[in-house]
Amino acid sequence: MTGPQIGDRISEYVLDEQVGAGSFGQVWKAHHHVWKEEIVAIKVPTDSQFVRNLQKEGTAIHGLRHPNVVRAIGLDPYAETPYLVMEFVDGVSLRQLIDKHPSGLPIRTAKRITCGILRALGHAHENNVIHRDIKPANILIAGGGVKAADEIDVDDVKVTDFGLGKAGQVTTTSILQSGSLLSEDGRSISGTLAYMAPEQRDGGTTDGRSDLYAVGIVLFEMLCGERPSGSDMPSHIREGLPSWVDPVYLRLYTRYDRRFPSAAEALAEIDVTSVPPVAIPHGGSVPLSGARNGDLHHELCPACSAAVEPGDNYCTMCGTQVVPNPRRCPTCDAYPATEDKYCVFCGTTLPAQVG
Repeated sequence: MTGPQIGDRISEYVLDEQVGAGSFGQVWKAHHHVWKEEIVAIKVPTDSQFVRNLQKEGTAIHGLRHPNVVRAIGLDPYAETPYLVMEFVDGVSLRQLIDKHPSGLPIRTAKRITCGILRALGHAHENNVIHRDIKPANILIAGGGVKAADEIDVDDVKVTDFGLGKAGQVTTTSILQSGSLLSEDGRSISGTLAYMAPEQRDGGTTDGRSDLYAVGIVLFEMLCGERPSGSDMPSHIREGLPSWVDPVYLRLYTRYDRRFPSAAEALAEIDVTSVPPVAIPHGGSVPLSGARNGDLHHELCPACSAAVEPGDNYCTMCGTQVVPNPRRCPTCDAYPATEDKYCVFCGTTLPAQVG
């Protein structure tokens, strides 16, 4: 398939410049051949085998009408040059923005961007669309190239690239396409490995919670300038974070059954400021009389009085350590639950719990 050139006409639009490229195609800035002030983005596949992805993306976003989702304008996968016409976002990707702030974005900017992503995903999930490839490169920031970082607002956030999106709950074994990765047992998986939820990476069934896991990684990266490693909380890397950050992160970047059940619930927790931050050194502890690993007698966190589930090493609301000797993964130093046989972060087989 021959790639398009500047000046080529696709549908009603004339190509002006290539503004992006990915594994499935190119993205061009274009103008209407009559109404020259009408600017759009046009995605074209770079290979005939990717036409199906283009059609899937166009179908997925056609039914989505939300200010935080890049809007679909036109689609023809059967044209001589198959194309998807989309809203043009004049700005930068979140990837570019993070790279400009290696020590982390302003806190309120990270909060607004997270809210924008969650609003977009909430709308998508309500319409039975799972993104499956949430990462900074797929989050566009309108005006991000000229605005100061602390001027970016929620409505500037645009989620794009639904080319891997699927409707409803997805069993990944049904996905067979070029560009997919393979799990250890040979099953096909789709997405970007560094941002994949464990169930997605293992070739299992995915739903909206898999997108939320990726949002947790993006939140950490925005605040700390790096992706999470092991059991570090954002507050371990960056001082002065508001009280909502660690609890929200803990319920995004965690095992499937402990994640927020929906983007809406995650969004609601971001504005909770009633729980004060608890300053505990990394690896420190709060003595709990009568408690031992796997046999926690305290039902409430001693620091913030939030409910503590049996088997938790840390309070999921404020981050306080609630057992004297948390169980650690010998490979990545994560804190698995007492009943876990495998580390949810790195997959290591865990030794039996002692004590």
